[in-house]
Amino acid sequence: MFANPLAPEWLDTPAEANSLPSTVWSQNSTRTKTGELAIAGVAASELVRHFGTPVYVIDEADAIARATEIKAAFDGEFARIGSSVTVYYAAKAFLCTEIARWMTAAGLNIDVASAGEMAVALAAGVDASLLGFHGNNKSLSEIDRAVCAGIGTIVIDSVVEIGRIAEAATRHGRTQRVRLRINSGVHASTHEYLATAREDQKFGIPLSDAEAVVARIRSHSSLKFVGIHSHIGSQIFDTAGFAEAARRLLELHARLSADTPVPELNLGGGFGIAYTSADAALPVAELAASLASIVDAECTRLGIDVPLIAIEPGRSIIGPSTTTLYTAGTIKDVLVDGGAVRKYVSVDGGMSDNLRTALYGADYSARIANRVSSAGSVLVRIAGKHCEAGDIVVRAEYLPGDVEPGDVIAVPATGAYGWAMSNNYNYLARPPVVAVRDGKSRIIVRGETEDDLLSRDAGITPSGDSE
Repeated sequence: MFANPLAPEWLDTPAEANSLPSTVWSQNSTRTKTGELAIAGVAASELVRHFGTPVYVIDEADAIARATEIKAAFDGEFARIGSSVTVYYAAKAFLCTEIARWMTAAGLNIDVASAGEMAVALAAGVDASLLGFHGNNKSLSEIDRAVCAGIGTIVIDSVVEIGRIAEAATRHGRTQRVRLRINSGVHASTHEYLATAREDQKFGIPLSDAEAVVARIRSHSSLKFVGIHSHIGSQIFDTAGFAEAARRLLELHARLSADTPVPELNLGGGFGIAYTSADAALPVAELAASLASIVDAECTRLGIDVPLIAIEPGRSIIGPSTTTLYTAGTIKDVLVDGGAVRKYVSVDGGMSDNLRTALYGADYSARIANRVSSAGSVLVRIAGKHCEAGDIVVRAEYLPGDVEPGDVIAVPATGAYGWAMSNNYNYLARPPVVAVRDGKSRIIVRGETEDDLLSRDAGITPSGDSE
């Protein structure tokens, strides 16, 4: 079969449009004897019958296994070079109380970026000392709540935060651990919106200003400076950017440690995952070994001890574990200049449950989930139901040509920033999140209803109330 000329170069025409490539789908995603997609032993039709669509489905064992694998790999590699690692789960990818419990049970700390994320973690019973608090514009209230709760570490993102955190710590009689976020100037190989260490950027302190800012931090007796922090971006597939960031940060670390020891160095996260079969994510063991060797070599060159290391994976843990199920509605063939045809498959969700495609052109995969088909593959674009031309879920994929209304469409690797960025555009209610394990399913985040949406409208008189 010839590829459709409208298909992007990276998208191969599949030999089998029903296959589930292991690099993209969660570990426990399979086809049943009847051809249905099953996740952790629960068939797609059963999930749709119980929870409707759209629905986010998390392979619980997969998520926990990925967290455990990352911690074990980094623990082992940094022990090899005489150090240790604190692994923070980056809650911004997706957080609810169950996820928080899974992560801490696996030995991870949690990184939060707002008072709301902190509240969820605390509601899950996570000890505040296991939390790190990020954010480029933490409010006075957020800082006060974090310090009062006994949060483990606050990452200072701007000079003005120094006094604010010091005052809160004094007020609550605490000595607050802080890190300083450094804008290393490293240009990570990723989308512009995902690169967070370039010069024209809202995050962090310029590398050239770092020593003076650390001196200001150290001038406050209510603050304990424990190290510097860097995050060069997200969805990164090689270690070159991390290597350069580590080199620059360790040179700064050596200067800062000359008179007063600095125990830690936080290298951030941003490890990429496979959204399509064209993506080649680094195996965790290889990533951990490479970063440990980079840090070891730089410390040797500088003649310093290897500091305690922290990392902050989020997407690489929760992203591959989750699949979103939709129901196909309208289907139309669109003829493009030159005679090529693209089949538009519109589903019952869209940019309200997965904003990444519309926001920065992210690519995803898709499969028909309720059956298999022997029909030839055709190029499709999976569109949402919102009133926006840019409301696309999957920009380009090959599906069997007999895809029809009522088919269940599964989109894998939606765990990171799917639910987290979900919204109510066009007054669509946000979908539920369902965890599946060992043939059983349960809701871990309830889906919204129209009543939920209307309950916030102050112009509606509650039933039974008199004017």
